[in-house]
Amino acid sequence: MHIAAMASDSAAPTPPAPPAAETERVRRHTLFEDAQALFTGTLFVSLALIMFRQAGLMTGGTAGAAFLLHYATGLSFGPLFFVLNLPFYGFAWKRMGLAFTLKTFLSVGLLSLMTSWSPALFAIERLHPAYAAVLGGLLLGSGCLFLARHHASLGGATIVSLYLQRARQWRAGHVQMAIDGTILALSFALIEPQKALYSILAAVTMNLFIAINHRPGRYAVL
Repeated sequence: MHIAAMASDSAAPTPPAPPAAETERVRRHTLFEDAQALFTGTLFVSLALIMFRQAGLMTGGTAGAAFLLHYATGLSFGPLFFVLNLPFYGFAWKRMGLAFTLKTFLSVGLLSLMTSWSPALFAIERLHPAYAAVLGGLLLGSGCLFLARHHASLGGATIVSLYLQRARQWRAGHVQMAIDGTILALSFALIEPQKALYSILAAVTMNLFIAINHRPGRYAVL
């Protein structure tokens, strides 16, 4: 029965490809669609980083580097995150294009503002590190996925991982996981070992989510 079905499928005519104009229309987002995706993605990520800071956890990428400096010096996370991303914009412009660079710059700026203003907007009284790690990891993955699908990122290592997926078909989640692992290894010198382990759980959760859901050609508009 399976063989007959396979033969029938192979004999069926291939549906015609959609017109080039329709393909182009599907691929492009409107300015409003880009704006809501950038805002929603950075909002999700800011919530994750707020939980990490409350629970004393770490994350990877330039956000993780900013956390390392925040824990070591006491300086505010938002400005540190913004400054650490500055060297990556030249690479992004050259390798990923002007539109990607501008959207990334806006996303990084939004995230820096959101994390700086958040203490005046709400407070978390009780938060278990394991819950923060899993929910924060999923929020980070979802936020980064929103941005990636609208040709943007949160700078730093994300720019490199998206470029390698685009240029060499390396999974962005796997590349990001390798970078995050290096940064998280350094966190053992600044935070408690138990919290460092919870931070690794968060990184694995985030990067597995991205690796599963962010694949070239995985989704189509029907």
